[in-house]
Amino acid sequence: MTSAPPYRLDIHGSDHHGENAALRERGPVALVELPGGLTAWAVTGHDELQSLLADARVAKNPGNWNALQEGRVPADWPLLGMITIPGMTSADGEDHRRLRGLVSRGFTPRRVEALRPQVEAIVAELLDRMATLAPGPVDLREHFAYPLPMRVIGELLGIPEELRDELHEHSGVVVRSSATPEQAIAAQRGLFGVLGAVAAERRAQPGDDLTSDLIAAREAGESGPGDRLSEQEVVGTMMLMLIAGHATTLNLITNAVRALTAFPEQRELVRSGAVPWSAVVEETLRYDSPVNHFLMRFALDDIEIGGVVIRRGDGILASYTAAGRDPRHYEEADRFDVTREPNRHLSLGHGLHFCLGAPLARLEAEVALRELYARFPQVRAVGEPVPIASFLSNSVQTLPVTLKG
Repeated sequence: MTSAPPYRLDIHGSDHHGENAALRERGPVALVELPGGLTAWAVTGHDELQSLLADARVAKNPGNWNALQEGRVPADWPLLGMITIPGMTSADGEDHRRLRGLVSRGFTPRRVEALRPQVEAIVAELLDRMATLAPGPVDLREHFAYPLPMRVIGELLGIPEELRDELHEHSGVVVRSSATPEQAIAAQRGLFGVLGAVAAERRAQPGDDLTSDLIAAREAGESGPGDRLSEQEVVGTMMLMLIAGHATTLNLITNAVRALTAFPEQRELVRSGAVPWSAVVEETLRYDSPVNHFLMRFALDDIEIGGVVIRRGDGILASYTAAGRDPRHYEEADRFDVTREPNRHLSLGHGLHFCLGAPLARLEAEVALRELYARFPQVRAVGEPVPIASFLSNSVQTLPVTLKG
């Protein structure tokens, strides 16, 4: 156990990469302070994080968190909702297998590839609208990076278009570590209220969407009662799919454009055809992961990792952005290099909880970036970026760009 006091995470996320560098100086596993004086271990080293994500001695169920069981986590703790959402990210063992098996049917490689024409059509429509705003500046997040993944996941879940902006606002608060308890609770209630109403509508009038599929599995079961989802699990799973299905891709596209602005020689490599756009997506995931710290895992036993002992019942953060720039694992880790080979990273997870939506996120980002730079070859970010006020999400609140060409 380290004798150093815990590093207090900046709830406003003012400088993720600077903070992560300071954390790595403490070692690949560092004790950090969360809001409310709670502590957890941040695993910032690439190799240590990869090992942890595949370790059977680590669980996701918050019932294994000592602080929660001992009453040290207030009922209005702003981040509690992110940890206790009923669904895959808070389940282990058979419960996780059951939930993941039901959801995974919507994200098979064949079903994702079948979405390509739809993604391309949405991208073309959004770029047509942006052309009317040229030369800008225009907020790329608002007009392009956000509506693409939200429309795709909204249609997959059967969420009416008029509800999507409200859900986006609520989800942004839920993942904001700087939110007050009142804001966090209101956002959580808003999400569950809206999604619960959508689920009720789909139960009454099933459609060709994943929500209807989840409800059908809950109502009927497909291989026995064990396959059924509870009411909370249906809405919780919808919530997780909504947040993961649009917020991370939104950040990914935004961060890629920022990186290509900062490294114009890399942009030209891709535009010339020397490097595929898929390489930009992978290098962005490594260089500027959409998720900074992911809440939370819990030690089922004492675990020695990175020179420290994480005690049974301790909370653990998966520090994806920090691991992506671990200089022990990557040469010139702070350089954006689309020719990097090999370029394996952990930004989409590893092991049993690897991101189910990874193929869809990659498809959306690749098509979006390819078509954006085909239409506006000289697009570049301008102005001073304002980070999202959270140590969980890693991106900026707005991305003004100029559109030339």
